[in-house]
Amino acid sequence: SEEKHQRSVTAETDYRLIPRVTISDNTSEVFCVRFSPDGKFLAAGCGDGGIRVFNVSNGKIAYNLEGGSNVALPTTAIRFRPITPSTRTKNVFLAANAAGAVQHWHMTSGKCLHSFEDEQNQVYALDYNDEGTKFVTAGKDTAVRVYDEATKTNIVTMQGGVGYSVKTSPGHSNRIFSVKYTSDENVVISGGWDNTIQIWDIREGHAVRSIYGPHICGDSLDLFRNEILSGSWRPQHQLELWDFGTGKRIGEVPWSSSRMSSGPSCMLYAAQFSKEGQGRFLMAGGSGANEAKVFDHINNNAVVGTVTGLTRGIFSVDFSPDNEKVAIGGGDSCIRILDVSNRDKEFDA
Repeated sequence: SEEKHQRSVTAETDYRLIPRVTISDNTSEVFCVRFSPDGKFLAAGCGDGGIRVFNVSNGKIAYNLEGGSNVALPTTAIRFRPITPSTRTKNVFLAANAAGAVQHWHMTSGKCLHSFEDEQNQVYALDYNDEGTKFVTAGKDTAVRVYDEATKTNIVTMQGGVGYSVKTSPGHSNRIFSVKYTSDENVVISGGWDNTIQIWDIREGHAVRSIYGPHICGDSLDLFRNEILSGSWRPQHQLELWDFGTGKRIGEVPWSSSRMSSGPSCMLYAAQFSKEGQGRFLMAGGSGANEAKVFDHINNNAVVGTVTGLTRGIFSVDFSPDNEKVAIGGGDSCIRILDVSNRDKEFDA
Protein backbone atom coordinates (compact mmCIF):
# COMPACT_ATOMS: atom_id res chain seq x y z
CA SER A 1 0.00 0.00 0.00
CA GLU A 2 0.99 3.66 -0.29
CA GLU A 3 1.22 3.88 3.48
CA LYS A 4 3.64 0.96 3.73
CA HIS A 5 6.05 2.59 1.27
CA GLN A 6 5.89 5.97 3.00
CA ARG A 7 6.75 4.35 6.35
CA SER A 8 10.11 3.18 5.06
CA VAL A 9 12.03 6.14 6.49
CA THR A 10 11.91 4.63 9.99
CA ALA A 11 12.56 1.00 9.00
CA GLU A 12 15.84 -0.68 9.91
CA THR A 13 17.85 -3.28 8.05
CA ASP A 14 20.47 -5.91 8.89
CA TYR A 15 22.46 -4.99 5.79
CA ARG A 16 24.96 -2.25 5.03
CA LEU A 17 27.20 -1.11 2.18
CA ILE A 18 30.98 -1.48 2.47
CA PRO A 19 33.24 0.13 -0.18
CA ARG A 20 35.34 -2.53 -1.91
CA VAL A 21 37.07 -1.18 -5.01
CA THR A 22 37.21 2.19 -6.76
CA ILE A 23 38.36 2.10 -10.38
CA SER A 24 39.52 5.61 -11.24
CA ASP A 25 41.72 5.19 -14.32
CA ASN A 26 38.94 5.53 -16.91
CA THR A 27 39.49 8.12 -19.59
CA SER A 28 35.89 9.33 -19.79
CA GLU A 29 32.53 9.23 -18.03
CA VAL A 30 30.92 5.81 -17.47
CA PHE A 31 27.48 5.42 -19.05
CA CYS A 32 26.78 1.78 -18.17
CA VAL A 33 28.14 -0.92 -15.87
CA ARG A 34 27.18 -4.59 -15.93
CA PHE A 35 28.35 -7.65 -13.98
CA SER A 36 29.09 -10.83 -15.91
CA PRO A 37 26.73 -13.78 -15.18
CA ASP A 38 29.33 -15.37 -12.86
CA GLY A 39 29.90 -12.06 -11.05
CA LYS A 40 33.67 -12.15 -11.61
CA PHE A 41 33.88 -9.36 -14.17
CA LEU A 42 32.33 -5.93 -14.64
CA ALA A 43 31.90 -4.47 -18.14
CA ALA A 44 31.76 -0.71 -18.52
CA GLY A 45 30.60 1.38 -21.47
CA CYS A 46 32.19 4.80 -21.62
CA GLY A 47 31.50 8.23 -23.08
CA ASP A 48 34.40 7.91 -25.54
CA GLY A 49 32.90 4.73 -27.02
CA GLY A 50 35.25 2.54 -24.99
CA ILE A 51 34.20 -0.86 -23.62
CA ARG A 52 36.39 -2.00 -20.76
CA VAL A 53 36.04 -5.12 -18.60
CA PHE A 54 37.41 -5.14 -15.05
CA ASN A 55 38.20 -7.86 -12.56
CA VAL A 56 35.66 -7.42 -9.74
CA SER A 57 37.99 -8.72 -7.00
CA ASN A 58 40.75 -6.15 -7.49
CA GLY A 59 39.44 -3.58 -10.01
CA LYS A 60 42.23 -4.23 -12.51
CA ILE A 61 41.41 -4.12 -16.21
CA ALA A 62 40.95 -7.61 -17.65
CA TYR A 63 39.90 -6.90 -21.23
CA ASN A 64 39.95 -3.68 -23.25
CA LEU A 65 37.59 -4.33 -26.14
CA GLU A 66 37.19 -0.86 -27.61
CA GLY A 67 39.89 1.63 -26.82
CA GLY A 68 37.65 4.66 -27.18
CA SER A 69 38.47 7.96 -28.82
CA ASN A 70 37.54 11.61 -28.64
CA VAL A 71 35.46 11.35 -31.82
CA ALA A 72 33.52 8.21 -30.86
CA LEU A 73 29.97 8.41 -29.54
CA PRO A 74 29.17 6.95 -26.11
CA THR A 75 28.59 3.25 -25.44
CA THR A 76 25.12 3.57 -23.96
CA ALA A 77 24.06 0.05 -22.92
CA ILE A 78 25.55 -3.38 -22.18
CA ARG A 79 23.82 -6.72 -21.56
CA PHE A 80 25.50 -10.08 -21.04
CA ARG A 81 23.77 -12.95 -22.82
CA PRO A 82 22.12 -15.21 -20.21
CA ILE A 83 23.80 -18.57 -19.66
CA THR A 84 21.39 -21.50 -20.11
CA PRO A 85 21.94 -25.27 -20.54
CA SER A 86 21.90 -24.76 -24.31
CA THR A 87 24.51 -21.97 -24.28
CA ARG A 88 27.46 -22.96 -26.45
CA THR A 89 29.54 -19.80 -26.15
CA LYS A 90 29.80 -18.06 -22.79
CA ASN A 91 31.04 -14.54 -22.04
CA VAL A 92 29.09 -12.94 -24.88
CA PHE A 93 27.56 -9.52 -24.38
CA LEU A 94 25.63 -6.97 -26.39
CA ALA A 95 26.74 -3.35 -26.52
CA ALA A 96 24.92 -0.41 -28.08
CA ASN A 97 26.12 3.06 -28.87
CA ALA A 98 24.82 6.47 -29.77
CA ALA A 99 25.91 5.98 -33.39
CA GLY A 100 23.14 3.38 -33.76
CA ALA A 101 25.44 0.35 -33.65
CA VAL A 102 24.52 -2.88 -31.84
CA GLN A 103 27.48 -5.21 -31.37
CA HIS A 104 28.00 -8.75 -30.05
CA TRP A 105 31.29 -9.04 -28.21
CA HIS A 106 33.11 -12.12 -26.95
CA MET A 107 34.67 -10.87 -23.75
CA THR A 108 37.55 -13.32 -23.32
CA SER A 109 38.85 -13.25 -26.91
CA GLY A 110 38.16 -9.54 -27.36
CA LYS A 111 36.49 -10.20 -30.71
CA CYS A 112 33.46 -8.41 -32.08
CA LEU A 113 31.36 -11.37 -33.28
CA HIS A 114 28.68 -9.38 -35.07
CA SER A 115 27.67 -5.79 -35.61
CA PHE A 116 24.87 -3.95 -37.30
CA GLU A 117 24.13 -0.26 -37.46
CA ASP A 118 21.12 1.93 -37.94
CA GLU A 119 22.72 5.20 -38.92
CA GLN A 120 19.45 7.09 -38.56
CA ASN A 121 19.04 6.04 -34.93
CA GLN A 122 20.81 6.28 -31.60
CA VAL A 123 20.42 3.16 -29.45
CA TYR A 124 20.13 3.85 -25.70
CA ALA A 125 18.65 0.62 -24.32
CA LEU A 126 18.99 -3.15 -24.70
CA ASP A 127 17.73 -6.31 -23.03
CA TYR A 128 17.77 -10.09 -23.50
CA ASN A 129 14.90 -12.44 -22.79
CA ASP A 130 15.56 -14.96 -19.99
CA GLU A 131 16.61 -17.69 -22.41
CA GLY A 132 18.99 -15.45 -24.35
CA THR A 133 17.25 -16.39 -27.61
CA LYS A 134 15.97 -12.89 -28.40
CA PHE A 135 17.03 -9.34 -27.65
CA VAL A 136 15.34 -5.96 -27.86
CA THR A 137 16.73 -2.51 -28.66
CA ALA A 138 15.30 1.00 -28.30
CA GLY A 139 16.44 4.59 -28.58
CA LYS A 140 16.03 7.91 -30.29
CA ASP A 141 13.52 6.98 -33.01
CA THR A 142 10.84 5.78 -30.49
CA ALA A 143 10.67 2.24 -31.95
CA VAL A 144 11.18 -1.02 -30.04
CA ARG A 145 12.93 -3.64 -32.19
CA VAL A 146 13.04 -7.35 -31.38
CA TYR A 147 15.79 -9.55 -32.85
CA ASP A 148 16.51 -13.26 -33.05
CA GLU A 149 19.78 -13.94 -31.23
CA ALA A 150 20.87 -16.87 -33.44
CA THR A 151 20.28 -15.19 -36.82
CA LYS A 152 20.63 -11.54 -35.67
CA THR A 153 17.57 -10.70 -37.80
CA ASN A 154 14.82 -8.27 -36.88
CA ILE A 155 11.63 -10.14 -35.94
CA VAL A 156 9.39 -7.15 -35.37
CA THR A 157 9.62 -3.36 -35.11
CA MET A 158 6.99 -1.88 -32.81
CA GLN A 159 6.03 1.77 -32.78
CA GLY A 160 3.15 3.88 -31.61
CA GLY A 161 0.55 4.92 -34.12
CA VAL A 162 0.46 8.60 -34.97
CA GLY A 163 -2.93 10.30 -35.07
CA TYR A 164 -6.25 9.68 -33.42
CA SER A 165 -8.00 7.00 -35.47
CA VAL A 166 -9.66 3.95 -33.93
CA LYS A 167 -6.70 1.83 -35.07
CA THR A 168 -4.11 4.01 -33.34
CA SER A 169 -2.10 2.02 -30.80
CA PRO A 170 -0.17 3.55 -27.91
CA GLY A 171 3.57 3.92 -28.10
CA HIS A 172 6.30 6.43 -27.36
CA SER A 173 6.31 9.96 -28.73
CA ASN A 174 9.90 10.68 -27.70
CA ARG A 175 13.23 8.97 -26.97
CA ILE A 176 13.29 5.61 -25.16
CA PHE A 177 15.98 5.15 -22.50
CA SER A 178 15.06 1.84 -20.86
CA VAL A 179 13.59 -1.41 -22.16
CA LYS A 180 13.04 -4.68 -20.27
CA TYR A 181 11.79 -8.14 -21.08
CA THR A 182 9.20 -9.49 -18.67
CA SER A 183 9.14 -13.15 -17.58
CA ASP A 184 6.73 -13.65 -20.48
CA GLU A 185 9.06 -13.49 -23.47
CA ASN A 186 6.26 -12.01 -25.59
CA VAL A 187 5.96 -8.89 -23.43
CA VAL A 188 8.45 -6.04 -22.98
CA ILE A 189 8.18 -2.74 -21.13
CA SER A 190 9.88 0.53 -22.00
CA GLY A 191 10.16 4.09 -20.73
CA GLY A 192 11.53 7.42 -21.88
CA TRP A 193 11.18 11.16 -22.17
CA ASP A 194 7.44 11.18 -22.87
CA ASN A 195 6.50 10.37 -19.23
CA THR A 196 5.04 6.96 -20.07
CA ILE A 197 5.83 3.31 -19.50
CA GLN A 198 4.66 1.33 -22.53
CA ILE A 199 3.79 -2.36 -22.30
CA TRP A 200 4.35 -4.07 -25.67
CA ASP A 201 3.05 -7.46 -26.85
CA ILE A 202 5.35 -8.89 -29.51
CA ARG A 203 2.55 -11.16 -30.81
CA GLU A 204 0.33 -8.13 -31.39
CA GLY A 205 3.20 -6.10 -32.82
CA HIS A 206 2.42 -2.97 -30.80
CA ALA A 207 1.94 -1.53 -27.32
CA VAL A 208 -1.16 -2.82 -25.58
CA ARG A 209 -1.13 -0.68 -22.42
CA SER A 210 0.61 2.35 -21.01
CA ILE A 211 1.25 3.86 -17.58
CA TYR A 212 1.51 7.63 -17.30
CA GLY A 213 3.95 9.26 -14.90
CA PRO A 214 7.65 8.29 -14.87
CA HIS A 215 10.17 10.51 -16.69
CA ILE A 216 12.83 8.01 -17.76
CA CYS A 217 16.25 9.34 -18.82
CA GLY A 218 18.44 6.28 -18.31
CA ASP A 219 18.33 2.56 -17.52
CA SER A 220 15.86 3.15 -14.71
CA LEU A 221 13.02 0.70 -15.35
CA ASP A 222 12.94 -2.78 -13.86
CA LEU A 223 10.41 -5.48 -13.18
CA PHE A 224 10.14 -8.13 -10.48
CA ARG A 225 7.10 -10.40 -10.51
CA ASN A 226 4.17 -7.97 -10.56
CA GLU A 227 6.08 -4.83 -9.52
CA ILE A 228 7.52 -2.28 -11.93
CA LEU A 229 10.25 -0.06 -10.50
CA SER A 230 10.77 3.35 -12.09
CA GLY A 231 13.45 5.95 -11.43
CA SER A 232 12.58 9.40 -12.79
CA TRP A 233 14.92 12.28 -13.58
CA ARG A 234 13.06 14.88 -11.53
CA PRO A 235 13.39 16.43 -8.07
CA GLN A 236 10.33 14.77 -6.50
CA HIS A 237 8.58 11.39 -6.73
CA GLN A 238 11.74 9.96 -8.27
CA LEU A 239 11.54 6.32 -7.16
CA GLU A 240 8.15 4.68 -7.63
CA LEU A 241 6.58 1.22 -7.77
CA TRP A 242 3.72 0.26 -10.08
CA ASP A 243 1.42 -2.76 -10.32
CA PHE A 244 2.18 -4.46 -13.64
CA GLY A 245 -1.31 -5.99 -13.85
CA THR A 246 -3.41 -2.89 -13.15
CA GLY A 247 -0.95 -0.12 -14.07
CA LYS A 248 -1.73 1.63 -10.78
CA ARG A 249 0.94 3.16 -8.59
CA ILE A 250 1.72 1.00 -5.55
CA GLY A 251 3.75 3.68 -3.82
CA GLU A 252 6.87 5.75 -3.63
CA VAL A 253 10.22 4.96 -2.03
CA PRO A 254 11.20 8.27 -0.34
CA TRP A 255 14.69 9.36 -1.31
CA SER A 256 15.37 11.70 1.59
CA SER A 257 14.65 10.73 5.20
CA SER A 258 13.90 14.33 6.10
CA ARG A 259 11.53 16.76 4.45
CA MET A 260 13.76 19.53 5.81
CA SER A 261 16.95 18.28 4.15
CA SER A 262 18.78 21.05 2.34
CA GLY A 263 20.78 20.86 -0.85
CA PRO A 264 19.78 19.63 -4.30
CA SER A 265 17.46 16.69 -4.88
CA CYS A 266 18.72 13.53 -6.53
CA MET A 267 17.22 13.12 -9.99
CA LEU A 268 17.51 9.50 -11.06
CA TYR A 269 19.19 8.07 -14.15
CA ALA A 270 19.34 4.46 -12.96
CA ALA A 271 17.16 2.07 -10.91
CA GLN A 272 17.16 -1.70 -10.47
CA PHE A 273 15.85 -4.65 -8.45
CA SER A 274 18.37 -7.11 -7.06
CA LYS A 275 18.79 -10.27 -9.12
CA GLU A 276 18.67 -13.19 -6.69
CA GLY A 277 15.04 -13.96 -7.47
CA GLN A 278 13.40 -12.48 -4.37
CA GLY A 279 13.47 -8.77 -5.14
CA ARG A 280 15.19 -8.25 -1.82
CA PHE A 281 16.86 -4.93 -2.63
CA LEU A 282 16.35 -1.83 -4.76
CA MET A 283 19.13 0.44 -5.95
CA ALA A 284 19.02 3.80 -7.73
CA GLY A 285 21.32 6.70 -8.52
CA GLY A 286 21.41 10.00 -10.33
CA SER A 287 22.50 13.60 -10.58
CA GLY A 288 21.75 16.80 -8.69
CA ALA A 289 22.74 15.42 -5.29
CA ASN A 290 25.03 12.94 -7.15
CA GLU A 291 24.02 9.98 -4.99
CA ALA A 292 23.22 6.28 -5.16
CA LYS A 293 21.19 4.39 -2.56
CA VAL A 294 20.42 0.76 -1.82
CA PHE A 295 17.12 -0.07 -0.08
CA ASP A 296 16.02 -3.24 1.70
CA HIS A 297 12.78 -3.69 -0.25
CA ILE A 298 11.50 -6.64 1.78
CA ASN A 299 12.07 -4.65 4.98
CA ASN A 300 9.91 -1.57 4.25
CA ASN A 301 12.58 -0.12 1.93
CA ALA A 302 14.96 0.65 4.79
CA VAL A 303 18.13 2.38 3.54
CA VAL A 304 21.02 -0.11 3.40
CA GLY A 305 23.51 2.56 2.43
CA THR A 306 24.18 5.73 0.46
CA VAL A 307 27.07 6.61 -1.84
CA THR A 308 27.37 10.38 -1.72
CA GLY A 309 29.87 13.22 -2.03
CA LEU A 310 30.51 12.60 -5.74
CA THR A 311 31.44 15.52 -7.99
CA ARG A 312 29.29 14.35 -10.92
CA GLY A 313 26.09 12.39 -11.45
CA ILE A 314 25.62 8.62 -11.38
CA PHE A 315 24.48 7.24 -14.74
CA SER A 316 24.37 3.48 -14.11
CA VAL A 317 23.97 0.95 -11.30
CA ASP A 318 24.07 -2.86 -11.27
CA PHE A 319 23.63 -5.66 -8.74
CA SER A 320 25.90 -8.68 -8.98
CA PRO A 321 23.99 -11.91 -9.76
CA ASP A 322 24.33 -13.11 -6.13
CA ASN A 323 23.35 -9.70 -4.61
CA GLU A 324 26.55 -9.50 -2.64
CA LYS A 325 27.99 -6.59 -4.61
CA VAL A 326 26.79 -3.45 -6.35
CA ALA A 327 28.52 -1.32 -8.96
CA ILE A 328 27.95 2.33 -9.82
CA GLY A 329 29.38 4.42 -12.64
CA GLY A 330 28.94 8.00 -13.73
CA GLY A 331 30.20 11.38 -14.78
CA ASP A 332 33.34 11.45 -12.62
CA SER A 333 34.82 8.61 -14.75
CA CYS A 334 35.06 6.34 -11.72
CA ILE A 335 33.49 2.94 -11.10
CA ARG A 336 32.75 2.00 -7.50
CA ILE A 337 32.15 -1.59 -6.38
CA LEU A 338 30.66 -2.07 -2.91
CA ASP A 339 29.75 -5.10 -0.82
CA VAL A 340 26.18 -5.55 0.41
CA SER A 341 27.05 -6.99 3.81
CA ASN A 342 24.84 -8.72 6.38
CA ARG A 343 25.77 -7.42 9.83
CA ASP A 344 24.83 -10.71 11.52
CA LYS A 345 27.24 -12.65 9.31
CA GLU A 346 29.99 -10.13 10.04
CA PHE A 347 29.67 -10.80 13.77
CA ASP A 348 29.57 -14.57 13.24
CA ALA A 349 32.82 -14.38 11.35
